[in-house]
Amino acid sequence: MTRKQARSTIYIMAKQRKKLSDQIRHAVATCGKTRYQIFKATGIDQAALSRFMSGESGLEMATLDTLADYLNLNIQPLK
Repeated sequence: MTRKQARSTIYIMAKQRKKLSDQIRHAVATCGKTRYQIFKATGIDQAALSRFMSGESGLEMATLDTLADYLNLNIQPLK
């Protein structure tokens, strides 16, 4: 793989990750639960969730897994 191809791959992966984050943010925003309720049910830190929701920072994969399970999200690869 050339250096240019590697950069393209990273860009595509980052672009897809952003879309996934946006979808999870949307699911949280529309689930009908408060951030406090999510915290109580999952143990996800409210401040970390607030930073994630504002786009200020991301969440660790384990935290995203917990959040996806709580929201009953089924994550499928793009086709």
